[in-house]
This record gives sequence, structure tokens and C-alpha cells, in this order.
Amino acid sequence: MKKPSSSLRVAAIGLGWVTLHRHLPALLKTPGIEVAGVMDRHPGRAASVASRFGIARHHDGDSLASIPWLDEVDAFSIGTGPAAHAALIREGLELDRHVITEKPFVMRPADGEEIVALARSRRRTLAIVHNFQFSRSMRALLSDLRGGVLGRIRFISATQLGNPARRLPTWHEDLPLGLFYDESPHLFYLLRALAGTPLRFLRAEIHPSTLGKQTPAWISAHYTTGDRGAPVKLNMAFEAPLSEWHVTVAGERFLADVDVFRDIYIRVPNDGAHTAWPVLRTSLSATWSHWWQHLLSGPGHLAGTLSYGNAEVFRRFADAARAGVEPPDIGPDDALAVLRMQHEILERAHGLQ
Repeated sequence: MKKPSSSLRVAAIGLGWVTLHRHLPALLKTPGIEVAGVMDRHPGRAASVASRFGIARHHDGDSLASIPWLDEVDAFSIGTGPAAHAALIREGLELDRHVITEKPFVMRPADGEEIVALARSRRRTLAIVHNFQFSRSMRALLSDLRGGVLGRIRFISATQLGNPARRLPTWHEDLPLGLFYDESPHLFYLLRALAGTPLRFLRAEIHPSTLGKQTPAWISAHYTTGDRGAPVKLNMAFEAPLSEWHVTVAGERFLADVDVFRDIYIRVPNDGAHTAWPVLRTSLSATWSHWWQHLLSGPGHLAGTLSYGNAEVFRRFADAARAGVEPPDIGPDDALAVLRMQHEILERAHGLQ
């Protein structure tokens, strides 16, 4: 069935893993979006991807202006490596198209500020793929948090364990602090969403790689938030024997945890004096919640079809572009805020040299 003329026609640029497994599936399923075509700088890749996904148009190149079907494009979805983001976003905006880009936003805060100013001067919608905040598990945690279910917040933490043997982008060691620069935006925007108020940076600790890599072995960062200065902490370990991402909120009444990869939300009650029954109750509650939610998220995880919030990201982008506004939670200010948090850590790294 032909899509309505009000559909936002989006071209996917850069056809690596994230575009193939996250962007295109979300774009193709989102009402109000039409995939206008695909482009990649590697000869033949765009034609192959277009055939695989049933997309009519494709182009080999690295310049948006060179696309022969440019008149059929309203917006660009940028999924290239981070080093190419700034130039492509800027070109897209200068062509008077809307732009959504994969994280990390750009490589320098100055570039980010110029691009945001350009988007606003051109009255084009600019968005960032900060997707995990819209996953099923994160929505449940945020609902409990905003509804006061957890009680007064005592601390918030984000923990990443990364196995260096897992699938990683080929370019990650070329980034500042390597994999940190590529993956930290996810944890930063999740901490911002959970805190609900600005995070105030206190200090950071960076431990060099034991494997001779640009990516450190460990990074910790400390923040506070809110009038009472609730502690917020980030821990990222890049040389672990397994890969796990978790965000945790401790309230007076409950401790809540999101298993980001498995899309599982667990909430366990305050165990008081930590006597035998409350300890057993914690085990029963956590175990039951974990396996019950595997029935919800497990099949999609095994099949590789979990959206991890990407569908909501592209829906917000399309709605904002059609309305001529900035999308909530994934707009220019959100992209800049996370970029600045990354560079606070980079400045600390330079200070240790």
C-alpha cells in the first residue's frame, strides 16, 4: 500500500552494523516514515543492502549532495563511524534536510555547538539516537521513579562490563579513549534520564589498559544531582570476562535495576534488618522477575529483533520534523549535554598525562 504523502522520506547513510540492525528495521516499521534510499561509500554495499531490505534507491558515495535522487529525500539518518558525523550532519542541514545521527554526536564540543546553531538557523530538526531510555525495561523504571514508587532516591549508578573479545567496530581504537567515546553516551543519557535534574561533575578516575590499547581498563566518574546532592556514579570496565550493562536506582523503599542488554527490569523491596526471610524474599523476587521477563524479552533477544527503543527514537524524530520542532529527550540540547559529559572525562584523562 502506498504511504501517505505526509510521510517523512528518510535516506539511511552509512550501512554498517548499527544501520542494518537498528536504524533500518526501525525506519521501515515506523508509521509516517518512508525509506527513500540508502548510501554507503563502499562500492556495491548500498545496492546489496537495498536488495536485502526491498528499498528502491541506492547510491555509492560519501557526499550527500551527490545523491541522484536527492529531491526524494526530506531527512538523513546518519549511521557512519563517529569521525564522519560532523561533516555529514552539517552537509545535510545545509541542504535544508532534517538530520538524525547515531551517537556519539560529534568529536568536539565546538563542532556540536556550531551544528546545533546551524540546525536552529535553518529551522531543521536535529536529533540524536539515544535509544535505550525508551526500551520496555527503562520505561518501567522511569515510571516507578516518577511515580514515587521507589521512595526518596539515595543513589543512582550505571555499570558497564565489556568483554574485549565481543563484536566491536573496527574504528573504535581510533577514538579518544577508544571504546569509551563510542559507548559512554548510552550510560550518560540514561543517568541524565534517571536523575531528572542536571548532573554536577565531581571527579573521575582512569586506569590505563593492561592490554596496550587506547581504550582504558577502567573509568569511574562521580556526580551529584538534585537539591540534596544524591550521589550518581558511572563505572565502565573494558577488560572484563563478560559483557553486562546495568543501571540501578536505590530508593528508600525499593532498589530498582535495569539489565540493559536483556531488557529486564527488577525491583526488590528494602530488606530492613537483613534477616533470613527478607534475604530469601529478595532472592525469590529477583529470580522470579528475571525469568518472567525473559519470556517477554528473551525471544526477541535470541532472534536479534529487540528494538531497544529505536522505534520510539525514529517516531519522535519524524513527528518533530513534520511539526518543525525539536524532539523531546533526543534533541540538540540532549546531544550537546552528553557530548560535554564525555569531554569532561577526556579533560581529566589529559590531566593525568
